[in-house]
Amino acid sequence: MKEYIYIIVDFLSTLPTELIVIIIAAMPVIELRGAIPVGVELGLPVFKAWYLSIIGNLLPILPILYFFQPISNIMLRFKWYQSFYNWLYNRTMRKSDRVQKYGAIGLIFFTAVPLPTTGAWTACLAAILFRIPIKMAFAAIAAGVIFAGVIVAILSGMFLG
Repeated sequence: MKEYIYIIVDFLSTLPTELIVIIIAAMPVIELRGAIPVGVELGLPVFKAWYLSIIGNLLPILPILYFFQPISNIMLRFKWYQSFYNWLYNRTMRKSDRVQKYGAIGLIFFTAVPLPTTGAWTACLAAILFRIPIKMAFAAIAAGVIFAGVIVAILSGMFLG
């Protein structure tokens, strides 16, 4: 995973450091778990890397919540997408027991734990699957992103700062 992040950083190297952090935080899988340490390694103060990562991680939430299901409904006509959708659905369902049990509050905890596959992107999919209203889902995922960012920033400051 680390090599993958360095490839992305190298590709984006002509951009300002702040924009690199925002872009990385907006990417699936990496999200702010990767963006904060990258920002710190690129010389940003931990707090600046934190808030830029929060901004980047929040950017894709509303588009995913609004457009994933309508686009998926169209794309499900294709076999390759059906396979991807089924894989994504099963993966999300395995990780989202708290969301199923506690609804929007569960989204906060699901997103706040900075582990692989528990970030904002997966939380959006869980919110869609469990039909959590968009406003509640956005607020809960945003709160989880902020909590996860605090944890990662503290760890980044301790180990990289």
